[in-house]
Amino acid sequence: MANVDLIPLLAPILAAVALVSIVFALMWPYISGDGASEKRIQTVTESRTKNVAARSQAETVANRRKQVQDTLNDIEVREKKEKVTLRLKLQQAGLDITPKSFWMISAGVGVLTMVSIYLSFQPTVLVQLGALVGGFVGMFGLPRWILYKMIQRRQAKFLRELANALDVVTRGVKSGLPLNECLQIVSRESPEPICSEFREVVEQQRIGVSLAEGLERMTQRVPLQEVKFLTIVISIQQQSGGNLSEALANLSGVLRDRIRMQMKVQAMSSEAKASAMVLASLPFMVTFMIYGASPDYIAPLFATKTGNFFVIAGLGWMGCGVMVMRKMINFKY
Repeated sequence: MANVDLIPLLAPILAAVALVSIVFALMWPYISGDGASEKRIQTVTESRTKNVAARSQAETVANRRKQVQDTLNDIEVREKKEKVTLRLKLQQAGLDITPKSFWMISAGVGVLTMVSIYLSFQPTVLVQLGALVGGFVGMFGLPRWILYKMIQRRQAKFLRELANALDVVTRGVKSGLPLNECLQIVSRESPEPICSEFREVVEQQRIGVSLAEGLERMTQRVPLQEVKFLTIVISIQQQSGGNLSEALANLSGVLRDRIRMQMKVQAMSSEAKASAMVLASLPFMVTFMIYGASPDYIAPLFATKTGNFFVIAGLGWMGCGVMVMRKMINFKY
């Protein structure tokens, strides 16, 4: 009879035991501390993974910087060892002549300048000295100055078109074309002097010269910092890999920014340059006008020793003034 009375009480007891068991099972991870330990292990593992990834990324960046620095050092060492000869200067100017022909032309210009000065004035000591100085300048100074200006003009044209050429290479690489094919497109479609320089690189590759060496030779013919950057980017990409299109796109953007800065500087300094040119040419223009209107009035400057002294002193002071004005308007950017 007693067992029969306990049967209705078993169901609530079993239900309570089951509920306590479920609650205990659910709360056990929080009570025992296993969840906290697992979280700590996961946190330590994630932090270690992040540290390893950050360390590997830092090592990659450091290795790339080291490669860039080594390449720059190699280029600087080669530039110091290699002397800039007259033949190389003629190549930089885009002239297809030999140094012997250049010296023959220089000698002809010097003789022509000396004879012209001697026959244009009365034969005095100052005129003879001026003829000798003019012949020296005409032989050694004027041809080299013209050659220097031709080199500057050709490098400026190259620099203006280099960004467009890099854009062509970037789009070609992004579309899946090999780098050599992109360079061939540039050598066919770009204007001078871009096409001739890249054509030289492509033709050197056909006879077995590596692309890096061909670009280094182009750096000798076009000694610009931008061309050196292009050589370094392609050399490092061939050695260690990387996104070449992104690097060339960044270099193209830098070139365009530098050209904008150059044009801005030229616009801001144009007034000062015009003033300097007027001030430098004014004494010569006044002397020529007075000589044409009244030769006897200005003749003592060239016929007497006192006049010759003042002419030489005036030219010296004029030279100092021109150098000062040039220093004032020559901006670096």
